[in-house]
Amino acid sequence: MPPIASIDLASLAISTAKIIGLVFLVIMPMVAYSVWAERRVSAAIQDRVGPNRVGWAGLLQPMADGLKFILKEDFTPGHVRKGYYWLAPALTMIPSLLTCAVLPFGSRLFGEKMVIADLDVGPLFVFAIASLSVYGIVLAGWASNSKYPFFGSVRSSSQMISYEIALGLSIIPLLMIHGELNLGRLVQEQAVNGWALLPLWGESLSLKGFVLAIPVFVSFLIFTTSIFAETNRLPFDLPECETELVAGYHTEYSSMKFALFFLGEYAAMIIGSGLAVTLFLGGWSLPFGWLAPESTTAEVPLWHGLVHIGAFFAKVIVFIVFFIWVRWCLPRFRYDQLMRLGWVWFFEIALANIALTAILLAIFK
Repeated sequence: MPPIASIDLASLAISTAKIIGLVFLVIMPMVAYSVWAERRVSAAIQDRVGPNRVGWAGLLQPMADGLKFILKEDFTPGHVRKGYYWLAPALTMIPSLLTCAVLPFGSRLFGEKMVIADLDVGPLFVFAIASLSVYGIVLAGWASNSKYPFFGSVRSSSQMISYEIALGLSIIPLLMIHGELNLGRLVQEQAVNGWALLPLWGESLSLKGFVLAIPVFVSFLIFTTSIFAETNRLPFDLPECETELVAGYHTEYSSMKFALFFLGEYAAMIIGSGLAVTLFLGGWSLPFGWLAPESTTAEVPLWHGLVHIGAFFAKVIVFIVFFIWVRWCLPRFRYDQLMRLGWVWFFEIALANIALTAILLAIFK
């Protein structure tokens, strides 16, 4: 292990700049404006106006909401278990932000890879860290010392454990096909040889590519539905459903503590969208191999790098709008239906999909 004095300060500065740029200049504003988009889209679906007073078309409404949360009284009820009550919101928010570290949000810019941590176990890191957020929800329900938050936290832990299994199994066919766990190289492969869901150029433009697209599509359906369940979004919002549990696990929270739960949910939705885009929709790459670098180490012109970053976030925004659209168009599942879908259907279909992928790979070997 090298001494502390020999640490490359330039690499440390670059990593810090990536963290600040991605988390504070991109993810946090996206969280704020995802709330704005949610309110505008829901208003359009329900034939309402939505926020339209603060700034043009209500674009400054997230700033007003943030200021309101900051200025509200930070009230702690006397009956709660205070230490855990204060800790729970942070445990919900931090894992959501940590998982963005391995997502490649671009190819290269100024010779640097557009990823904070280029790990060879990217999906495993995302699942390992994202699963920690359930501890914050469970602590919130238990520490609130109230029955409705406790019911919500128990529901959430059961739901997240159930759908994490289907979520993990769903991406195995994709990893079997590409033989790769590094998300950057996985995107590079899709840039050159066709997206997982759009095998229309490169080596995927063949009978093998079209046949293997069948298990990939099944994986995409399971993965996307499981992401809804993991982020507690409708039709899987049983942990916080207002008609049964007041507000679920965050019933006893107010001010910035409540805002952290809110931010954590939307940050998880954004990171989940980014992971779906990376695995199935080519990440930062453009269709038909346009502007695709030859390898992950190839030099990329500045404007190519900027276009790749824009392409990634454009896809993520489309996926977020899909999240919002589903929430306001589908009814909530009953709890027994939710658990049956996870254990009786998705678990078995995901296992069968892995077996089908293995058979198809053996046939086309």
